[in-house]
Amino acid sequence: MNKAEAKALILEVLGGIAPEAELDKLPGNAQLRDELDLDSMDFLDFVAAVHERTGIDIPEAEYGRLATLDDAVAYLVR
Repeated sequence: MNKAEAKALILEVLGGIAPEAELDKLPGNAQLRDELDLDSMDFLDFVAAVHERTGIDIPEAEYGRLATLDDAVAYLVR
């Protein structure tokens, strides 16, 4: 998966969780939970959906590595 594919997937998943968000204006370094007003369950839904779509296991200890759009893209591309 390249960066463009990872970003598109993440934005698609976030669009399902926060449909009112203007994802095209989401800065890469913005904290997803703060910027999109995601609560704990929303963030867990995000992680679960990314896992389902990619098959990449994301241990709870690594959830912090998905804090921003840029972080999440880098995590998926690694």
